[in-house]
Amino acid sequence: MRALSAVLLLTTSSLFAQQTIPQRTSIETTRRSIRQDVPMTNAIRKAFAAGTRDFTGKPGPNYWQLEADYTIQASIDPATQVITGTEKILVHNNSKDELKTIVLRLDHNIFRADVPRGFSTPAETTEGMVVTAIKVAGTEIAQRSMRGLNRTIANITLPEPIKAGGTAEVEIAWHTKLPGGATGVGHRMTQRFDDKLFQPTQWFPRLAKYDDLWGWETSPYLGPAEFYNNFGKFDVKITVPGGWIVSGTGVLQNPEQVLNETTRKRLTTVLDSNEEVTIVSEDEAGKATAPGDKLTWHFVADKVNDFAWATAGKFVWKATRATIPGKGPIPIYMYYLPERAKLFAKAGEITRHALEFYSALWTPYPFPQMTLQDGPSAGMEYPMVINSNQGAADHETAHQWWPMVVGNNETRYSWMDEGFNQYMNILSGADSKGVPYKLDGLGQRYGKQSGAEDEAPMMWSANDAGESYRFQTYGKAPLMLSMLGGIVGDEAVIKAMKEYARVWSFKHPTPWDYMYFMNNALGQNLDWFWYYWLFTTDSVNGSIKDVKTNKDKTIVTVHQAGEMPSPVVLKVEFEAEGPAIKTLSNAQMIDANTAIVTWPVSVWFNGSRTFDAEMNFGKRKIKQITLDPNGRFPDNETKDNIWPR
Repeated sequence: MRALSAVLLLTTSSLFAQQTIPQRTSIETTRRSIRQDVPMTNAIRKAFAAGTRDFTGKPGPNYWQLEADYTIQASIDPATQVITGTEKILVHNNSKDELKTIVLRLDHNIFRADVPRGFSTPAETTEGMVVTAIKVAGTEIAQRSMRGLNRTIANITLPEPIKAGGTAEVEIAWHTKLPGGATGVGHRMTQRFDDKLFQPTQWFPRLAKYDDLWGWETSPYLGPAEFYNNFGKFDVKITVPGGWIVSGTGVLQNPEQVLNETTRKRLTTVLDSNEEVTIVSEDEAGKATAPGDKLTWHFVADKVNDFAWATAGKFVWKATRATIPGKGPIPIYMYYLPERAKLFAKAGEITRHALEFYSALWTPYPFPQMTLQDGPSAGMEYPMVINSNQGAADHETAHQWWPMVVGNNETRYSWMDEGFNQYMNILSGADSKGVPYKLDGLGQRYGKQSGAEDEAPMMWSANDAGESYRFQTYGKAPLMLSMLGGIVGDEAVIKAMKEYARVWSFKHPTPWDYMYFMNNALGQNLDWFWYYWLFTTDSVNGSIKDVKTNKDKTIVTVHQAGEMPSPVVLKVEFEAEGPAIKTLSNAQMIDANTAIVTWPVSVWFNGSRTFDAEMNFGKRKIKQITLDPNGRFPDNETKDNIWPR
C-alpha cells in the first residue's frame, strides 16, 4: 500500500506540475461566470419531490398546512403583573406524517436569565413561561417526555402519535409575568407601564409551525427575528379588574356583560362616517364598563395566526372607520392613556388610508376590525392589532398583508414581510401626499453597501443575521424591487405582487415560491436576478469606458466590474438642432431630443466584462450619454456613468 500511495502521489504531483495556473494580479478578473439559476436546498428539493411546491410558484398539487385552533382562558393580576391561563389547542394534522412529537413555542422564556438572546434585553428578568401541566388527548404528559420547558422551544414526546389527517387536543396550564421597567432594549422586551397598562405579546404557549420543508420549525426565539405560526381560530376569554378595558385581536362577543349602556350605544355609531368617535373619554376612563369587581372579556377571531391584547384601568377609547373595497366599512379602534393623546391625534386618519390603500394595492383587508394599542412597544404587529401610535401606523398596518395574510416564515426569511413592507410603504407614503411614487435611485444605492463583510445575504436565516439583521431584513428588498422595476417596469412588479398576495393568502410561501411565481407572472426567467440579490452580496458597478463615433455609428463600451449583471440602459441626449434622428428597435424617444436605449442582460452571459453598445441614430450630434439614468442598478461610483466626463 505504501508503494502504491507513493506512485499515486508522484503521478498527481506530475499532473499539477504540467498545468499552467495564472496568478491573479489585480482586484478585478478579466472574465466572470454569470450564474443563471437559484440554489435548491435540501428542504426545497424535498418539497418539490413531494409535489407540495413546484415551478409555477403556486401551491403544488399536494400542498398542505397544519392548523391550530385555540381556546384560552386567562386572567391578569395588576398587583403581581402575572397572567395565569389555561388553553386547549386543537391540532389539525393535515400533513402526510404521523406526529410522534409536538413542539411548543414558549417565547416568554426569553425573559429568563439563562437563555440565549440576540440584540434584545428584557426590561426585567422573570421566571419566564412557567408551564405547570400538559395533557395530550386527555393523557397527562410525564416530565421525562418534556424537554426545553425552560427554553423558548420545547419538545413534547407524545404517548400516541397524531395520525396523518387526524386531530388531537393539547391542554396546557401556565403562568407568566410581564416584564416592566426602563431598561428594556428591543421590541416586545417591555410589556407593561408599571401596573397601569399591560401589553402582552407572545403571551401564551403556541404550537410551533410544522411544514413540508423543515418539519417542526425549531429556531429559538432570540428577540429581533419574528415568527412563523399556524393559522386557526382563537376563542379567548380574559379576566381583568372591573373598570379596566381590554382591546385585542378578534371581535368582542359579550359587550353587554363588560360595557355600560352608554359605551355600547356609542359603538353603534362608528361606521356611520369617517368622523372620529369618542367611545370612552378621558373623564370616563375607568367608569365605562359594566359593574363588577372582575369582568371577563370574550374575543373570537378566525383564520388568524396569533392573538395579542392590551388592558388598562384608564384607557381612552376612540374609533373611526375604513371602507374596504368590495367589503364596506370596518371599525378602527384606538386605545391609549390620556397623557399620550398627542401620539394618537392622526392615528385614525393614517390607519384608514393604509387599510384602504393596501386593500386596493394587494387584496382587500379580510378581517372584521383593526385595533391600535398603546404601550411600551410602539411598533409591532399582530392579526387585527398593531401595537403602535401614529408614528408607525402605516408600516404596522401593512403587516396585516404579510405575514398576517401571506404567512411567510419570518424567523428565516424576514425580508418577505419586513422588506416587502418597506417597499409598499414608499407607495403608500407617496399616495398619502398625492404625488407619484419614486423608486429611482434605490437600486443603484445598494452599490455603496455591497461587499461589506458583516452583511448577511437575504437568504441567510434572519434569526442568525447578527448586526446586519436590520439591513438584511428591512433595507435591501426595496432596493432589489427598484432594480426589478428597472428591468420589467414598476407597474408590472406591482401587478405580479398583487397576484402573489391573492394566490398565497392564508398559506405559507417560501422564497422559491415567490421567485418562481414572479418569473411566471412577469413572463421571463429571472433566476439570475434572484440569485445575485438573494443569495449573494454582489453588485453591478457599471461604467462607460469609451465612446467612439464613426460616421453615423456610435459605439459605447460599457464595463461591469461587479459580479451581478444587469441590462444595459443608456440615455442618449442629442443636440437640439441637426438632421432627423433615426429610430432604433431597442430605443424609445422620451422627448424630441432624448432616447432611452436598452440591451438585455443576456449580453453578459458569455462572461465578458465589457459590451460594445452599438447605435446608429444618423448624423444628429450626441451631446451626452448616461448609463443607468434612473439609478436602478447597484453601483458604488456613478461619476463614471456619464460621457463626456
